[in-house]
Amino acid sequence: MALGHADRVAPLRRYCTGLLLPGERKSIEPMAARVEPGRVGAAHQSLHHLIAKADWSDAAVLAVVRAQVLPAIQERGPIQAWIVDDTGFPKKGTHSVGVARQYCGQLGKQENCQVAVSLSVANQHASLPVAWRLYLPKAWAEDAARRAKAGVPDELHFATKPQIALEQMRRAQADGIPPGTVLADAGYGVDTDFRDGITGLGLRYVVGIQSSASLWPPGQAPLPVKPHGGRGRPTTRVRRSAEHKPISAGELAASLPKGAWRRVTWRQGTHAPLASRFAAIRVRPAHRDYQAATPRAEEWCLTEWPVGEAEPTKSWLSTLPASTSRASLVRHAMLRWRIERDCQEMKQEIGLGHYEGRGWRGFHHHATLCIAAYGFLIAERAAIPPSAERRTPFIQAPDLPRTCRPRGAADPA
Repeated sequence: MALGHADRVAPLRRYCTGLLLPGERKSIEPMAARVEPGRVGAAHQSLHHLIAKADWSDAAVLAVVRAQVLPAIQERGPIQAWIVDDTGFPKKGTHSVGVARQYCGQLGKQENCQVAVSLSVANQHASLPVAWRLYLPKAWAEDAARRAKAGVPDELHFATKPQIALEQMRRAQADGIPPGTVLADAGYGVDTDFRDGITGLGLRYVVGIQSSASLWPPGQAPLPVKPHGGRGRPTTRVRRSAEHKPISAGELAASLPKGAWRRVTWRQGTHAPLASRFAAIRVRPAHRDYQAATPRAEEWCLTEWPVGEAEPTKSWLSTLPASTSRASLVRHAMLRWRIERDCQEMKQEIGLGHYEGRGWRGFHHHATLCIAAYGFLIAERAAIPPSAERRTPFIQAPDLPRTCRPRGAADPA
């Protein structure tokens, strides 16, 4: 049993039911009042123990969720992508595990928050997180007292977000999860070791890069290793010169002729087809290639330049085959929208960011059960034919007892 003990099954069902029920807050106390309005105190204690104290395996529960949900997703088509992402949860104070002043995507700026790295599998129909881990800033990872108080496992050491993502992919391969093209934004794509790590796993990628990324234009490469002159130690690295050097992705995009740009439609939007202008050329990444003995292999550089913009706005590198069409490159790059929409739904509807505890175990247990609840919704939606009308909610919230006043609620008087 994934939970390790039969007594945990009933609290888990109540917790997931609480996540699915309507309600402004999906923290433990208000959920206890919704799922068992006649015995709020006992329900609160039971749910709190399940999330914050009970020693069950998040990986084992997520494996059960995958086994139930992936077949429903694959009924609408094969897995196309593994999507790497991170999401922030604004937090006040300094005691919640992993909280620090760092970039928070939800707020779009540096702020006090927690950040979790996730790996999701996706096709055009749906996506499902298959791995989830809190990022520990270095100040946290090296603070033994705070680690102990928050219950951070001893075997966990500091790792960057790209390193965490690569480990999640290794685990996904070991678990036999259907492979897909790895998608990630520029926060990960700019990391050369991250891209090399994906290639080392035998996977293809389409990842964002910044306009400052250095590239060799089509048909160009670093100078070959300098011939040995017969004296001293022979050189073993490729070279650059003042006249022969790479340029930035932004400069390369600006230098492309007008004919390089084509309008591509990648999917139907809410009101109209989504389309933009794209250029796709074969380049060689150049970041620190002067430390290598051979040039890097050619890759695709895909760049978007929307109509009305003064300059190109986004670029991606991709190791999809050289025969890949421009339209296919665009569809892969834009499939990343799934994780953004699904993450928003998990936060707004399931309460992914509502956990109020401070410990490592509770943070991950809450996220795991949010994923389980979301997986249930995916499976239920998959059972509805595309042409059928949307069904009414299948879970109804019981009325709260008049005496119940969840923490933070306004005084009725």
